[in-house]
Amino acid sequence: MTISTLLPLLGIILGGVFLSSQAPINAALARAMGDPVLAACISFGIGFSVLAIISTLRGAWPTGSAVASAPWWSWLGGFLGAFYVAIVIWGVPQLGVVSTVAALVFGQLAAALVMDAVGAFGLPVQEITWQRLVAAALILSGLVLSRAG
Repeated sequence: MTISTLLPLLGIILGGVFLSSQAPINAALARAMGDPVLAACISFGIGFSVLAIISTLRGAWPTGSAVASAPWWSWLGGFLGAFYVAIVIWGVPQLGVVSTVAALVFGQLAAALVMDAVGAFGLPVQEITWQRLVAAALILSGLVLSRAG
């Protein structure tokens, strides 16, 4: 494995660690606030503030033409992220972190298989292979096992 492959994989794995940590942290915030949607709002507000500061320091604010040229669907990411954070905050206390993350990963893999197969959102087409289907089935099996006890 080359360093150009290893570094992104390690970064994404770290992102996964952060996501797993974010779930119970946000659930604790929801308990303290008494509302999972409010907790998600606070979480997004803090995230927005951090990213706005970083973007300002980098001088990375877009021009009006760049904003206008973005596809309409590219603006849905914030909505999807808000749903994700809110549903995780709601789900963790009921399912636990392992089952919640397993369900998230399975949902991601199932959607990713379809998006790769059709080249959604301008992605290169990647065929659905038996290896990819087995990978998704193993994650689903892990979800089922996590709930069996």
